[in-house]
Formats: sequence, C-alpha cells, structure tokens
Amino acid sequence: MQSETCPADVAAGTEVAVRGDGAPVLVLHGTPGGIDGAGIMARFLPSDSFRVVTLSRPGYLGTRLDRQHASLDDEADRYAALLDRLGIERVAVLAWSGGGPAAYRFAVRHPHRVRSLVVAAGLSGRWAPPHVAPLELVITHTAVGAALARAAARIAPGAVISVAEAGVSSLRGRALREHVRGVLADPVRRTFVLDLATTGNTSGRHRPGWDNDVRNLGAVDDLGLSGIRTPTLLVHGDADTDVEPSHSARAAAEVPDAELLTLPGGTHFALWAHRDAEAVQERVRAHLRLS
Repeated sequence: MQSETCPADVAAGTEVAVRGDGAPVLVLHGTPGGIDGAGIMARFLPSDSFRVVTLSRPGYLGTRLDRQHASLDDEADRYAALLDRLGIERVAVLAWSGGGPAAYRFAVRHPHRVRSLVVAAGLSGRWAPPHVAPLELVITHTAVGAALARAAARIAPGAVISVAEAGVSSLRGRALREHVRGVLADPVRRTFVLDLATTGNTSGRHRPGWDNDVRNLGAVDDLGLSGIRTPTLLVHGDADTDVEPSHSARAAAEVPDAELLTLPGGTHFALWAHRDAEAVQERVRAHLRLS
C-alpha cells in the first residue's frame, strides 16, 4: 500500500492528498468544505482497493482562488491539470452537494478522464444560501461558531447530530428521534456526522471558496448534463432540504442512462448516515470500480 501527499505548489495551487492503491477516485466536497471534509466523505473507500484523491476545492483552505479563472469550467479544467501532475490518466469521481456542478462539468469537458461518476445529493441547477436563524448564523459563519461546534461535538454528541440532521432535512418529531438514535448507535454513522459538523463553517480560510461557490452556484443555468457519456450513479435522500431531491431527478432525466437511488427518509447526509448506508456504499464502491 502506498500513501503520498502532494503539497499545494506541486499541484498548481491545489491542496491535495493521495492515499491507497487501486482504482483512482477523485473526491469533490460540498459547499462549504475542504480537504478535511473530502477525507471524511471518502472513509468508506478502502486504501487497498482505491487510490483516493482528496482536495480542497478553489478558495477553500489551502487551495488558491484565481479570481480571473474562477468559473465552474475553470474548476473542471483545474482537475484535469491536477491529474496530469499526479500522473493519473482516468479517475472515477465522487461528488457531494455543491461539488456536483463541477463534477458534471468535468465529465462534460474531459470525458476521456472520467471512468464513472457518483453524485450524492448534488446540485444540478441554480442555488442560493438559505436564510438562517441568528444562532445558526453564528455557528456556521464565524470562527467562534466553529470552535463552539467542535466543543459541542465532544460534550453533547446527541444534540449536535439532532440539530445537524434537522437542519438538512424535513425529519421532525418521532421520525427525527428515531433517525438520531440509529446514528448514535452506529459508530461509523455517528463519527461521520459529528466530524462533518466541525468542518461546515464559512469563516476564515473557507470564506473565499464559499463566496466563489455562492457566485457560481447562484448563476448555474445549463450544466450540459445531456453531454455526459460516463456511467453515472445518483444518490439522494427524499427528506433532503439542503439540496432538494429534484436536483438529482433533473440529472437522472438528462444524463443518458443515469441511475438514481432514492433513500426513503434520507437527509442531506444520506449516503453516509442513512440506515441503509452500508449497503448503498457497497453499491457506490462497485460503481467507482467500473472501467
């Protein structure tokens, strides 16, 4: 098993890490996010089967944002250049949420570089940040809030999971309580939600990426989905309110031969936190191995 890390300057300003042997997979995090969130997303991909490439998308953490080349197409072209620098000819792509549009554009603009595509709860159309309550604004958009989130994850994990899942889904009352109990009882699902809850802040080194995503995703018109020719698997929870299931339904209708897995009661974290996550992840692993 090999493991390597490429410093940002080697990858043309992109913060990137590579682990494992096997089928190469490029992991694109959501909005906001960073290489830490991408690593959390990719934990279910074993290093003895996959060569996992995680990164920070433009403007997040250690990845520089070139404001003259900051479009979704520029982002897609950046990934092609990154693969050249890493000596990787073709990859599977795993994208989540706000990383979906760049993944789609990468598949359209560089079809010879993409073996297969998995998009979980991904945007396929225009998006704007939701209006949030003052307390949530502090937690998600300030450095103080980021510190509070980390402390809360240690002190009150059940409350953090409940708030996080309620914030990205329509689950309420008994349905929410049962879901949270299931997550708390499963060490893998529990760790995913708690760890992710400490990365979703827009302050500090996340701010340029967040602002760029807000601009780009708010202007999405036509991603050219009908031009995608790679095998595509879409995963979406039907209780997701962060990215409405209609985004995956649109992609399933426009991407030729795309397959859509809809998870009943699934939140925005469904691929990792749904009660059937283990089985769905096995299906995703099989798709990412396609050649």
